[in-house]
Amino acid sequence: MRQRRLLTALLAAVLVLLGLQAAPSTARPEQAAAAAQVLTWTAGDDITKYTSAPATAVAGPTTIVFENSAATGNTTGMPHTLTFATSDPEFNSDVQLNILATPGDDMGGRHTAEVTLTPGRYFYSCTIPGHGQMQGILVVTEGTGEDSTAPATSAHVTGTQNSQGQYVGSASVMIHATDEGGSGVDRVEYAIGATGAWQPYTTPVVVDHVGDHTVRYRAVDKAGNVSAEKSAAFTVVAPPTDDTTPPETSATVSGERNPDGSYVDMATVTVSASDTGSGVNTIEYAVGTGAWQPYTMPVMVHQAGTHTVRFRATDKAGNVSADKSVQFTVVAAPPQDTTPPVTGVTVEGTRNSDGAYVASAKVTVSATDAGGVAGIEYSLDGGPYLAYSAPVIVDRAGAHTLAYRATDTAGNTSAARTVSFTVVAGGVPAPPCPEYDERLTVIVGTVDSGVPNRLTANRCRINELIEDEKEWTSQALFLKHVKTVLDRLLKAGVVDQREYNLITRAARQSGIGTPGQTEGYRTLFDGSAGSFAKWQHVGGGSFGLNADGSMTSGTTRAGLGMLWFPERKYGDFSLRLQWRDDAPGTGNANSGVFVRFPWVHGHPEETRPEWVAIKYGHEVQVLDRPDGDMYKTGSIYGFDRVGLAGAGVTEKGTWNDYEIRVVDQHYSVYRNGVLINEFDNLGGQDFSPPRSDDPGTDGRRFASGYLGLQVHGTTDVVSYRDIRIKEL
Repeated sequence: MRQRRLLTALLAAVLVLLGLQAAPSTARPEQAAAAAQVLTWTAGDDITKYTSAPATAVAGPTTIVFENSAATGNTTGMPHTLTFATSDPEFNSDVQLNILATPGDDMGGRHTAEVTLTPGRYFYSCTIPGHGQMQGILVVTEGTGEDSTAPATSAHVTGTQNSQGQYVGSASVMIHATDEGGSGVDRVEYAIGATGAWQPYTTPVVVDHVGDHTVRYRAVDKAGNVSAEKSAAFTVVAPPTDDTTPPETSATVSGERNPDGSYVDMATVTVSASDTGSGVNTIEYAVGTGAWQPYTMPVMVHQAGTHTVRFRATDKAGNVSADKSVQFTVVAAPPQDTTPPVTGVTVEGTRNSDGAYVASAKVTVSATDAGGVAGIEYSLDGGPYLAYSAPVIVDRAGAHTLAYRATDTAGNTSAARTVSFTVVAGGVPAPPCPEYDERLTVIVGTVDSGVPNRLTANRCRINELIEDEKEWTSQALFLKHVKTVLDRLLKAGVVDQREYNLITRAARQSGIGTPGQTEGYRTLFDGSAGSFAKWQHVGGGSFGLNADGSMTSGTTRAGLGMLWFPERKYGDFSLRLQWRDDAPGTGNANSGVFVRFPWVHGHPEETRPEWVAIKYGHEVQVLDRPDGDMYKTGSIYGFDRVGLAGAGVTEKGTWNDYEIRVVDQHYSVYRNGVLINEFDNLGGQDFSPPRSDDPGTDGRRFASGYLGLQVHGTTDVVSYRDIRIKEL
């Protein structure tokens, strides 16, 4: 017997260490005698909050239920966890709970655990990245007894009655509810008729339709007790009138129509009626030769074929309008083209014995589609996708990867495919280009001249000859450099005089070398519509431009997403910006700055572009909330924590200066001029349990990449302005 108990204890300990069940707790004698309680959390498609969660409980033995399944609203298969914090001194730490639930797992997404709760507060959250708002606090009291008595309810009907007790014109139903000695009335509800939906009761219910009526009602107290359903029955009759004119009726049919005038997939019939006498009492409709039915909302007809919908109305004096009808035809929608184009690629050139291409390689991309190809795009060595119009000549020595995809006229885009090859130096030396820039037009700083970024005689592109990445001590020196380059290109016939002037104007407007640029910082966002348009949004949420030169997250859409700067990748840099917590009410902003992530579109291992930054870059956190997520402002999310005490806190609505310096794999974060965090990226995660989808543990974090700003939703609102960067 003793050996069996030892084995049972060892098995329970192993499960706790794996995070698969709650750690056992020893109940005090008075808790063991308390009534058992069941607390239920549910999750669905939303990644910002649990679908339901308890707020209060009583101390003692408790069954925890966590369900994340189709039944609770999860239609995407997204996993969620329910985890109780054990390392925050502000909350109870005696319950070790970490349940992972996924629709379709061995438990069908529904898991239970037995724990013992003690008085105090427990903090719970979802530990899967991107679920930062799925969290809350459970308040546990000593438990001095539960309210198990439902509220008492009553109702009375008022109005003008005739000699038969019928209500003339209208009746008003007043509902009363009390919960003496209990937890108090939480809400009162009512429903009209035997099948009407329950609605919140706030004011007396007025019924002015002629006929027999029943109003059902009930009440719920704060402990969740629901009173038995009751009802009040009465009859409403029309006031005496000499109205003998029936209502006027009409109907309209709406929906998508094909060239023949037929409605595609569905037609919606909207009926209206008016009566200047006693007033409209009821409207009825019938489909084809079917029975008359009450009309309460537009009638939707989906079945293919020719249909007739009849309609009529009755006023409060009992006058019935003549039957009218509308006729229409519904047809099935033609099958949609959902097949993307078929793509292919060939690489040509002189090859050596190792299979490498000597001097250059010519890459030809093709695409076919039965409905027609709208366009082909390619991306060279992880750069942005460019429109493909002619074979791509690659003459830079080294290993290369070219990704390609095509879109048809129906909007279907093929999955990105790649071809890899190596170019070795031949008789032609590598081009002497100061920079590497294959963008389509000449862009100086952030100003687009509109001039094509052509190849020059020395095989460098125009933009590669203009050294706008160099640190210039004055604008005069930079403009002199631009003039020297353009004079040579004008003489060689690479640009004409108009293009010469456009590039010169772009150089002057770039501000490179001006006093505001003396530290070598390039402006990525200055509050103008032009600079805001250079950023691109992916995923949920949104950012909006403000009149004061800032931009704010969570302006129109809920959900997790990112605004990123796709024009250039950065390796070692100093990024400066200002941010402000603008969360509504008493809430706090939750955002972050993403750095060093790869091109987000067409990533071979991720279909959701906003997750490319999460999985393959680093997020420098912006979060001042005093509770909740353990990663505060300055943290490298998932890798290096900084608490509130270390990060510092400013009042909501206050602008904060932020500098993020990245050199090699060393990260330094400054807030308002104070160093609040240093982090060396050695590939290890800070999550417990570790994230299975994080590539950082096997060395695939990037040494260079793009920049982005995170948006969590419409409640975690943060504003940004004055975003600048200097390459180190």
